[in-house]
Amino acid sequence: MGKHHKKLFNNLEELRKKSGLTQQELSESAEVSRKSINAIENGVYVPSTVLALKIAKTLEQKVEDIFKLP
Repeated sequence: MGKHHKKLFNNLEELRKKSGLTQQELSESAEVSRKSINAIENGVYVPSTVLALKIAKTLEQKVEDIFKLP
């Protein structure tokens, strides 16, 4: 599992790279800043439900395949 926040683990960076997307491309699809994607990947920021769903849709994944509770 990738980097994590104390309340949420994620493997966003791994899945994003497997999809061949840059942080910028994912951020544009999810309608957030590239810095937001970076903060999520580094476990600094926990995304909202809406943002998590947008990210999952872009990556063609289930939310629970990207984000997990510790």
